[in-house]
Amino acid sequence: MKKRTTQASKSGYADNANQLKDYAQRRARIAKAIHLRDEILLIGAGEPVPLPENSDQTYPFRAHSEYYYLTGIDSPGGVLAFDPRQRGGTGWTSFVPDVTEAEKIWEGRIEAGGTPLPRLEAWLGSRRRRPIINLGAQLRGIRSEEADIARVRDQFTHVRRRKTETEIDLLRRAAAVTAAGFSTVRKHVRPGITERELQIELEAEFFRNGADRVGFGTIIGSGPNAAVMHFSPSQRKIRRGEFVLIDAGAEVQRYVADVTRTFVAGKKPTQFQRDLLDLVLAAERAAIDRCTPGTEWKKIHLKAAIELTAGLVELKLMRGAAESLVEQGAHTLFFPHGVGHLVGLGIRDASGRYPGRPKDESLALRNLRMDLPLAVGYVTTVEPGLYFDTFGVRTEINVFRRERDAIVSGPRQMAVVALGI
Repeated sequence: MKKRTTQASKSGYADNANQLKDYAQRRARIAKAIHLRDEILLIGAGEPVPLPENSDQTYPFRAHSEYYYLTGIDSPGGVLAFDPRQRGGTGWTSFVPDVTEAEKIWEGRIEAGGTPLPRLEAWLGSRRRRPIINLGAQLRGIRSEEADIARVRDQFTHVRRRKTETEIDLLRRAAAVTAAGFSTVRKHVRPGITERELQIELEAEFFRNGADRVGFGTIIGSGPNAAVMHFSPSQRKIRRGEFVLIDAGAEVQRYVADVTRTFVAGKKPTQFQRDLLDLVLAAERAAIDRCTPGTEWKKIHLKAAIELTAGLVELKLMRGAAESLVEQGAHTLFFPHGVGHLVGLGIRDASGRYPGRPKDESLALRNLRMDLPLAVGYVTTVEPGLYFDTFGVRTEINVFRRERDAIVSGPRQMAVVALGI
């Protein structure tokens, strides 16, 4: 007998009074921020995506993050509606699909709280000829102006950047699970083990400590594979003295940590390896210190780029003045990505540009995908790295900014751990 693999979570994690209150407060903040007058807002959860084969299997379902952020429901087919002119209540209505007997038997799915989805048609019919803005997953038969979608999404995303206490708690849990995984996997980094075997040890420890799943595809690269920023683990066996770069994170109730460590397998680092590791780690620490409210992210990125470039000049791997090299974009040969991104409901959660800010086209910032001032409540990664033809070095940690200080989450190990000494 066949069984569909997709199973929605019972009701997300909004099951107690504090969590339900948190979702209500989120909806209130979004309603205030998007400034709708006559427009109707619809946010779709999305539908399961069938596998490209002749079966009844689908990819694991994940509700669109814009929908999940306001509902905590990971059920396919859901629609959250907002009418700013609705009298009584808050203006929000959650339409949820009926659960069939087959879904109960085969998938264990249960009814989510809300208004039955079939009533959405009548709800819209009573609001005919009013403009509709569709966020989340695209809904069948709904047409929206692209300019309206972009404007509302910009404001919606900006509100999501500041994390609530409920979100911070989940991110702490994801970070703790991630730290447990890295603490275990470092003991297995040795000559002869494969990248794939390291992945198994790491992810198994995530699940032992309470992860729902991995936050993203685990990245493990050894030797020349470490030079590929997002390398999928292979059957390549690690050799003595090689760099081993591991970038991974656990997911807890949709919230994700994102941590990177670079190890040396089976021996002490050479002086050259130590110099590179110290350079990257120093850039990370300096960038963390600069993560203060009001500081522009691109300023933090540029400072890190200059420091990394200056270090490469000192090591005689580049020639010239660091500031001039960065202005010309020469640093991107070795540091081709941004120094970090926001995290939360997935990796790069609510990253991007400040509302209304155009893309900075300067050579020094051409690879930067986040351009905004930091604020209290933001959670960001800091991840400088250097990449060459035959190896790569990166270290990454998650930083939560409070009113007066920063909390750094992730494994406590240094960027490199020499094993087998």
